[in-house]
Amino acid sequence: MSTTDTREPRVHVRDIDGTGELGHRADEPLALASVAKILITLEFARQAATGALDPAERVVARRQDRLGGSGTAGFADDVELSLRDCANLAMTISDNTAADLIEERVGTEPVHLLVRELGLEHTRFTGGPRALLRAMLDDARAAGADPAAPHPPDPARVTSSTPRDLTRLLQLVWTDAAAPPRACAFVRELMARQLVRARLASGFAPPVHVSGKTGTLPGLRMEAGVVEYPDGHRYAVAVAAVGAEAGGNGHEVDAALGRAARAAVEELRGREETDPRGPALPDGPTDVIR
Repeated sequence: MSTTDTREPRVHVRDIDGTGELGHRADEPLALASVAKILITLEFARQAATGALDPAERVVARRQDRLGGSGTAGFADDVELSLRDCANLAMTISDNTAADLIEERVGTEPVHLLVRELGLEHTRFTGGPRALLRAMLDDARAAGADPAAPHPPDPARVTSSTPRDLTRLLQLVWTDAAAPPRACAFVRELMARQLVRARLASGFAPPVHVSGKTGTLPGLRMEAGVVEYPDGHRYAVAVAAVGAEAGGNGHEVDAALGRAARAAVEELRGREETDPRGPALPDGPTDVIR
């Protein structure tokens, strides 16, 4: 199997409405890249739902402050938009500047406290896209390395989590346990509208519905999302290719991540049919994703 088949993906699948779970290398920390925008948007939605901020509040994406990526990064002039529209851009097309504008407004510490309140013991939040870029540049300069080389940043220095923590976060969002129900519904709606369909969604055909948020860095391709079947079963999934696994043809890696996610979900579904109680399963390689 080639590296573009993601021989050793990090993957975790969790039955949202049950106790079943299945994982492979699911407790290894990962830099979250743009998957961190889920946390930023959730805290924004929580503050909006409790009246701590007005989602229609206007902010300006200044030309000189923009990071690379999609959305406002390609605009020639300053752009004024609402915080709510920033959330839309951050989650649907992964606009980095929009995410930073939200994080600047809601505050880094409240997002950090949200992580703690949700019991995500292996998740850390140190800031938005700009903070991640600074950390990567600092590490590259210190090591005399190319910041674009296929090596993801050290998870201990940036916003990071594990596949198991990510599926727990999504379970809490999908069951209205992460924030007020309308805040959770807002995050779910935006994740359902993500435009990138090449990773998690590529592994599932309609009428299966997939919501997600991708993250991409040199040496890292990942996605966290929820797969919903017509029979009503819902599964939170986090899957990632790291280092050499993320190299090669990006489209092939993305498709391989979709296949790995589907194989893991179907394995868990099969085991739950055998044991309807859906017992938690030990972390380790499985035949379908090894």
